[in-house]
Amino acid sequence: MNETIIRELIEAKHPFRSIKQWYKRVVNLDRHWRKSRSEESIRSRKEMGLLVPRQNIAFNITGIQ
Repeated sequence: MNETIIRELIEAKHPFRSIKQWYKRVVNLDRHWRKSRSEESIRSRKEMGLLVPRQNIAFNITGIQ
């Protein structure tokens, strides 16, 4: 488990009363941590000029432009 998530669980203001509460908190913390890492990676690539914007290409029914 991620060290940041473990620290957040240990330093929680309100102790968990059930495994279900603990599980929900872990999932929530993990989701936020993964999202922040993803956003940080995208921002870093943009700053370095490595991120190329996607081009929306419309295809007709036959798949030929």
